[in-house]
Amino acid sequence: MQSTTSRRWPLAVFVSIRDFVDRVANSSPARLALIVFALVIMAFTLALSLPAASRDGQSTAFHDALFTAVSAVCVTGLTTVSTALHWSFFGQLVILIGIFVGGLGILTLASLMSLMVSKRLGVRGKLIAQEAMNAGRLGEVGTLLRIVISTSVAIEIVLALALAPRFLILGESLPQAIWHAAFYSISSFNNAGFTPHSDGVVPYEADLWILTPLMIGGFIGSLGFPVLMVLLATGFRFKKWTLHAKLTIQVSLMLLFAGAVLWGAMEWGNPATIGNMSVEDKITHSVFASVMTRSLGFNLVDMNSMNSSTMLLTDALMFVGGGSASTAGGIKVTTLAVMFLAIVAEARGDSDVKIYGRTIPQGTMRVAISVIMMGATFVMIACGLLLAISGETLDRVLFETISAFATVGLSTGLSGELPPSGKYVLSAMMFFGRVGSITLAAALALRQRRQLFHYPEERPIIG
Repeated sequence: MQSTTSRRWPLAVFVSIRDFVDRVANSSPARLALIVFALVIMAFTLALSLPAASRDGQSTAFHDALFTAVSAVCVTGLTTVSTALHWSFFGQLVILIGIFVGGLGILTLASLMSLMVSKRLGVRGKLIAQEAMNAGRLGEVGTLLRIVISTSVAIEIVLALALAPRFLILGESLPQAIWHAAFYSISSFNNAGFTPHSDGVVPYEADLWILTPLMIGGFIGSLGFPVLMVLLATGFRFKKWTLHAKLTIQVSLMLLFAGAVLWGAMEWGNPATIGNMSVEDKITHSVFASVMTRSLGFNLVDMNSMNSSTMLLTDALMFVGGGSASTAGGIKVTTLAVMFLAIVAEARGDSDVKIYGRTIPQGTMRVAISVIMMGATFVMIACGLLLAISGETLDRVLFETISAFATVGLSTGLSGELPPSGKYVLSAMMFFGRVGSITLAAALALRQRRQLFHYPEERPIIG
C-alpha cells in the first residue's frame, strides 16, 4: 500500500503542475511567461551558488550569483565579478547555457514549457506566441518554435567556425580555441556581452578576423526571429518583406550608420579613447562601438574615458536597442519608427499613420507609447534609488541603469562597486528590461475589449 502511494505521488505532482500551466497559459500567457523566466533565473542562481562554479571552490555570495544569473538569462553582460577569473569552467558553462536559453526569449520559453508539460498550447497561448514570432496562422506556431531554435544553433555554429581558426593561430590550444569560439559565438548572437577573457576583447581591438564575426553575429541577433524568418522565406526581395521586417532592418541600418558617424566624430580627438590611433583603427572602433551600444555590450575602450557627449549618445542608442522578439533589449527600433511616423503624420496633418502602402493601427501606437513611458519610468526610478545608494554621479548611474534596462552590458564599472542593495536594483532592471516591454506589448495586443458605447469626445490642450 505504501509503495503504491509513493509511486502515485510523483504522478499527482506532475498532474498538478500540468493543470497549473494549462490554467495560467490559457488565462494569462504573459503571467506564465514571467513565472517561467523567474524560475529559470532562480535555477541558474542556485547552480552558480555551488562551490564547483567558482575557481576557489567556495560558494559565491547570493547577490553576486543572482546578478550573474539574471545578467546571463536576460542576455545583458553586466558583471559584478570577473567571468574569466572568478568562475570555474563549470560556472562559465552554466553562464553560457543561461545565455542560450535566455536568448530564445521569454515568450518562446513560456510556449516551450506549455508544450513540454501539457503537450499542447492553448488558443491564447498560441496567440501570444503568434504575436511574439509574427506567425501567419496559429497552426504554424509549433513549427516556428523549432525554426527559432534551429536557426539560433545554426548561426552560432557558423560564428564559432569562423572564430576558432583565429584563436588557434593566436597560440591557443585546440580545446581552448573551440571553447572560446563557442563562448563568443553564443554571447555575440544573443547580444550578451560576456567574455571568457579577463581583459575582454580589448587585446583584439585591431583584429578584424575576430571583431567582424562578433559585429555580424550581434547585428543579426538584434534583428529578431520574425525578421530572420522573413529573410529565410523571401531572401532579399524587399517587396515581399513584411512591414515589420522593412522597418526593423531600415531603422537598424540607419542607427548603425548614424551611431558610427556620431561616436567617431565625438571621440576622434580624445587621446583617452581613439585620439592617438590611425584613421583605419578609428573607423573600426566607431563601427564596433555603434554595434555594441545597440545591445551587444563588448567594449574596446574604457567607458569612463569617453566624453560626456559620447556617453549621452550611448545612453540614447542603448535605450532604443534592437528589434522586437530579438536577443537585443531596449524599447525596440520598431517602437521608435512608429513614434517617428506618428510625429510626421501629425506634422503633415494626416489622420492616418502610413508607410509602404500600409496604415499602422491606432492600437499599435498606444502600445508604442506605453512601452516608451514604461521604460523611461523604470530608468528614472532605478536611477533615483542608485543615486541614493551609491552616491555616484548622475552620468555613471544613468549609464549603468540604461545598460541594465536595455540588456546591453556596457559598464563604467559601477556594477561591481555597488553594495548588495544596488546590485538587486540593477538585477530588477535587467529582469524588467528583458521581460517588461515584451510582455506588456503582447498582453496589450490580446486585451482589446469590444465597447458597446463611446463617451463624447473632448480634446485637452496638448503642448
